[in-house]
Amino acid sequence: MAMGAVRALWGAEEERVVGTQKAPGACPRCGGAVVATDVESERRILCLPLCLKSKRKYSCTRCLRRLVTLYS
Repeated sequence: MAMGAVRALWGAEEERVVGTQKAPGACPRCGGAVVATDVESERRILCLPLCLKSKRKYSCTRCLRRLVTLYS
């Protein structure tokens, strides 16, 4: 119960996938295709939006390894 109250006060981060697209290049580990995923993350404190961040995450479609995350 106490952890839930702390999380509500301190805030929670929610991520939402905006879109995906094929990225150039190949996975250095297995040689599979690379996918770029655009993600928006939002931190809230007491149900009020505090900040909104956009990220682009690159991952392999074959081995599902996360390659790079770029913040913008």
